[in-house]
Amino acid sequence: MRWYNNLYISPSAKKKSKKIIWKIKHKAGLINVYVITLASNSSNLLDIIPSSDLLFLSYPRENVKVLGIAKGYTEALELSCEIVKEVYENTGKFDVHNYFKNSFKEVSR
Repeated sequence: MRWYNNLYISPSAKKKSKKIIWKIKHKAGLINVYVITLASNSSNLLDIIPSSDLLFLSYPRENVKVLGIAKGYTEALELSCEIVKEVYENTGKFDVHNYFKNSFKEVSR
């Protein structure tokens, strides 16, 4: 799993963001927390994944590139819109993958 250097964090998640990130990195359970990642396929811009899905052993965590975290699905949607809007305003395109491709760091354990 790789994390965006300037992680997007929804308003409700800001206060406990360090705890949320720690729990995701250490596979601890979280309720109603979502991660926004680069899309897993070329047809989409972003993926919104419930953090609980990352607990499954079969989930390909090593390929996940996290752009943001949010508490609640509505905030995850709003944060995703904010990310796509920023990409479009800065590039005039919706090429989210290329905009962020070199902005991730490995998870430290």
